[in-house]
Amino acid sequence: MDPITVELDKEWLSVADIAEYMGVSAFVVTSLLRGHELPGVKFGREWRVARLDFQDWLNARRQESATEVANTLRSK
Repeated sequence: MDPITVELDKEWLSVADIAEYMGVSAFVVTSLLRGHELPGVKFGREWRVARLDFQDWLNARRQESATEVANTLRSK
């Protein structure tokens, strides 16, 4: 499985950038940030996520999902 590469031309992504990229609502992204599931930094009232941190987070979630599926298939 090839790693995901986030090809956005910004080093810091906003909640809106991530929501658009993932096809989810800003609420979902903000919930992930508030729950410390997605690494981010809050500047005043705005969240920002480093593009490389977001890319690493996506790849880690993808690997976790693949591992869960493989374990489920093995247990059947």
